[in-house]
Amino acid sequence: MPLDPVTQIFLAQLAEQRDPPIHESTPAIARMSGPIMSGLSGRGPEMASVHDLKLDAADGGRVRVRVLVPEGEPQAVVVYFHGGGWVIGDIDLQYDHVGRHLAQLTRSTVVLVNYRKAPEHPFPTALDDSWVGLTWAASHAADFAPAGVPLIVAGDSAGGNLAAVMARWARDRGGPTVDCQVLVYPVTDCDFERPSYLAPENQLLLGRETMIWFWNHYLPDDSARRHPDASPLRADDLSGLPPALVYVAEYDPLHDEGVAYAQALADAGVPVTLEEAAGQMHAYFQMANILPGYAAGIALVADYIGAFVAGRADGPVQRKVV
Repeated sequence: MPLDPVTQIFLAQLAEQRDPPIHESTPAIARMSGPIMSGLSGRGPEMASVHDLKLDAADGGRVRVRVLVPEGEPQAVVVYFHGGGWVIGDIDLQYDHVGRHLAQLTRSTVVLVNYRKAPEHPFPTALDDSWVGLTWAASHAADFAPAGVPLIVAGDSAGGNLAAVMARWARDRGGPTVDCQVLVYPVTDCDFERPSYLAPENQLLLGRETMIWFWNHYLPDDSARRHPDASPLRADDLSGLPPALVYVAEYDPLHDEGVAYAQALADAGVPVTLEEAAGQMHAYFQMANILPGYAAGIALVADYIGAFVAGRADGPVQRKVV
């Protein structure tokens, strides 16, 4: 379907400002968009409790996490890794409202992980920080939710990349047990020649040149990008991973690699639901009160998590598979 009309208006307004695209900026300048988007999106719903903590990283650094506990008894613990090309984005200005909406709609405790960013902290720092956040959340889950509720990893874009790798690390490292993974337009490969990367209609807020810019800051070595910890689609074995929702955007350079990852998971015997946000561009999933695709997208994710939790308790739930 055509690009969402509201998105077209939003992009036209951005064009009128004549700001340079991200790939012509520095990381510091690119990060300045956070307060603007935060002001437009709003704060999100109130929580029963909010806990901000700092965790020790393996290299002596610190990793911030925010625990959002909704009203009522939480049904799951969702560890969420935010997007931003491993360079921009944070749990304060750009993703606090996403976590709050997700917590409210899923009736789950949401743990937002503020992994450190490239280029100051290049690959694999974001992964190592994400592992610190995940393992902490698993070991402290009973502090914020009833014992035994599902542990879910989730993320969008670069955060989807991190969530996918965390699911595989948990399998290969003997735990913690991850029960489900939710990947919203995830980065799964380093191939910039896929059709969705080259399609002119996909060169919007995120285009091919911008993704190359992100990769150059996160992992400049082309050959190293092929490692499955950077490009999870290239993992030799995806079997035994938790059930997955892979949710791609129609107008997105990352569309084809998301579909390919869903297919690879299915080929490995993993239950997969593949959904496409028709008429939406990359980044819509963080744009509450800006793009209508946000409300529809987060509702779809919440419905999937709700169905998964219900199915885990009451028996198999019918889900769309690749």
